[in-house]
Amino acid sequence: MKTTPSLRAIAAAAAAAVCVLAMPLSVQAQASLPASAAATAAKPATAAVKRYELQTNIVDGKMVFIDAKGQVNPVLAAKVGDTVELVLKSGEGAEHDLLIPELNVASAKFSANSGSTTVRFKVTRAGTFTYYCSIPGHRQIGMEGKLEVSGTSLAETAAPKAASESSQAAALALYTPAPSPMRGPDPSAVNVAANPASVPTAIGARAPQTLKYRMETVELPGKLDDGTSFTYWTFNRQVPGPMLRAKVGDTVELTLFNAKDSKMIHSIDLHAVTGGHGGGQHTQVAPGQEKTVTFKALNPGLFVYHCATPLVPQHIAAGMYGMILVEPEGGLSKVDREYYVMQGEMYTGRPHGAPVHQEPNLEKMANELPDYYVFNGEVGALSKTHKLQAKVGETVRIYFGVGGPNKISSFHIIGEIFDKVYSEGSISSPKHDVQTTLVAPGGATIVELKVQHPGSYLLVDHALSRAGKGAVGVLEVTGEPVPGVYHAGAVQ
Repeated sequence: MKTTPSLRAIAAAAAAAVCVLAMPLSVQAQASLPASAAATAAKPATAAVKRYELQTNIVDGKMVFIDAKGQVNPVLAAKVGDTVELVLKSGEGAEHDLLIPELNVASAKFSANSGSTTVRFKVTRAGTFTYYCSIPGHRQIGMEGKLEVSGTSLAETAAPKAASESSQAAALALYTPAPSPMRGPDPSAVNVAANPASVPTAIGARAPQTLKYRMETVELPGKLDDGTSFTYWTFNRQVPGPMLRAKVGDTVELTLFNAKDSKMIHSIDLHAVTGGHGGGQHTQVAPGQEKTVTFKALNPGLFVYHCATPLVPQHIAAGMYGMILVEPEGGLSKVDREYYVMQGEMYTGRPHGAPVHQEPNLEKMANELPDYYVFNGEVGALSKTHKLQAKVGETVRIYFGVGGPNKISSFHIIGEIFDKVYSEGSISSPKHDVQTTLVAPGGATIVELKVQHPGSYLLVDHALSRAGKGAVGVLEVTGEPVPGVYHAGAVQ
């Protein structure tokens, strides 16, 4: 007799079947795989640590990153999930950093003095990302490379909105200059104002010679104003740098040495030089090193020189400018006194006159909004620290230039008239009887005047609001007045 299964038996059999079907597929698959393959399938691949050593240096006149194999600005490689470790060292001694803004990566600044620094970060996104140095001008002169990340970007684990806001804030912070901490004036600050009377002896008529000059670039705290200091970048610890003097046909050998404790690379571009970016191409000098260029003085005139290391206007605004006079055949006419004066503008983080150590403000510089206009580097340089002096009846020659980096000067002496003006530094065709002369940034002029009345004559930029920002000097004239030239009151 055939029996029919009970409902309880059917239910038990169905439950057993469901249990078999519910067995995890991965376990079933593993059972059919070799042991090593099963272990691999059970555990995800371990993320790697990618370690790179990058050293900065100068190659073919450019600042670059170099890896352990000598590759310039190497392409770095990683996979999503890897940890990247970058060991950074300044090979030439200057100060640098490394940023990858798209990944919110920013290293500490490093130099020869600070030693190496290390930055570690986990890569969560695939793509090609740019790394570079953020010190002004360094990226523009070559410090830029690529990080290539392969794989699939990791999913967001945090709340999408919060993560997005956090990422945007971090990225924005990389592009926004951090406010400089305010500190009092540096007690070690020194006067950097060049003595306007320090003019090399006239050359006159002679055969061409070879002249050798050696200059040193020095970064040091200087007195910007009463109770205010600033970190100047200088040629020979003064602003402007020393006046150089040569004659048409001379050969000039110029060696530039960068002080060992400098943080920046420096150079020199002389407007009197033909070729090699005025010398700037071959004088990019790292801290503690020196380089030499040789040039022939082909054209007579008064020429500006300045630092030509990016960010060029920053180096100029910090004080790195000066002039070289190339005398014509036979030299210049004899005068009683010669003076050397240059105008520059400065862009600071705090307002004019703040009793602090001023830091440079590159945004103001880019927008051409100076806080200071100065003669010979500092407020009061030609009224307190030094004064131009003459006696009635003497002829005074002033070599005047504008370092800039941005503003034209309307050079004027209150109470005097220029008997001669060699416009734009050209000696070939002087103008006569000039009240005010325009001098472009990176330009120069020579003015001559015979003083005929005693008194204090003010050197100014006749954009006179600039006098309140520091652009005032004094020519002190002593002696007996020339009868009939000037007196107070009515006709006698």
